[in-house]
Amino acid sequence: AALGHLDAIEIDRDLAAALREELAPRLTLHEGDVLEFDFHALGTDLRIVGNLPYNISTPLLFHLATFADDLRDIHVMLQKEIVERMVAAPGDSNFSRLSVMIQYRFAVELLIEVPPTAFRPAPKVDSAVVRLIPLRPLPQVAADEKVFARVVAAAFSQRRKTLRNSLGSVMQAADLEAIGIAPTARAQELSVAQFVAIADFVAQSARTKVTSSPSE
Repeated sequence: AALGHLDAIEIDRDLAAALREELAPRLTLHEGDVLEFDFHALGTDLRIVGNLPYNISTPLLFHLATFADDLRDIHVMLQKEIVERMVAAPGDSNFSRLSVMIQYRFAVELLIEVPPTAFRPAPKVDSAVVRLIPLRPLPQVAADEKVFARVVAAAFSQRRKTLRNSLGSVMQAADLEAIGIAPTARAQELSVAQFVAIADFVAQSARTKVTSSPSE
């Protein structure tokens, strides 16, 4: 299908001016930092395409994930190493915080691997094109997504340690066992659903403590 209209985001003021002159009226150009851009302002059923800046790819992916409800799909080129982490399964050495947070909201598929020779000048890294399609409905929904994000970050901040140690500040070994997760497991061995279960336990425990605290 032919492209109807394109919205683009460009932080370089001079380049933005040149693009406006060259491509208007088919292009609406938004000047600014894409990491702060409100994609919700563009409407719904958005299709995101681009060759993302490799130096900000991870924070940009996290930012885009917050607008998943407004998206139809995402097709982007990234450093291959990042894409391998995005599509990695539990137990894979590439399974990471990024894997969990992206797979919580999206079905992810590596489409094409792009060698350095495809570019001039050739970069020192391999690239890949990846497709992300928002999951509707979500297979599992965290009771508190901020708690979920904190739990995942804490678990992978010490990925070589067992959950007993990496999550020791928020739950005990017995708590992990109570929800069917071995305290001796490591973060990269857990599924997204298991991380949701841990986060829900932590969120519920926090609410219980607040409710049971004596009034002053």
